[in-house]
Amino acid sequence: MPPQTFDSYEEFWPYYVAMHSRAATRWIHLAGTLTGLAVSAYGLARGRRRYALALPLIGYGTAWPAHFLIEKNNPATFGNPAWSLRGDAQMIRMMLAGRDDELARTAAEWLAENR
Repeated sequence: MPPQTFDSYEEFWPYYVAMHSRAATRWIHLAGTLTGLAVSAYGLARGRRRYALALPLIGYGTAWPAHFLIEKNNPATFGNPAWSLRGDAQMIRMMLAGRDDELARTAAEWLAENR
């Protein structure tokens, strides 16, 4: 798929979700992000600032292989880092709110229209 360009986050969002079309990818993102947050928070609470590195290391360290191995695509972060970070937060909030089915529908609709 050629690189995508977007004029707004709202235009980017369905693409971002489509790059996470498989539930396993979304759940690996959630697990990596929450684990990274927990380790970072623990370290910071203990006065160990280097633990703040756990969030990007664990978060990206689990998410990126999921793209290569499960989705067979490149992470959206490579082309749109700020919007991808925002998208990850939105995706995780939706999953924690029990809205994973909505994410699956958004991904399927975007892929049907753009492949």
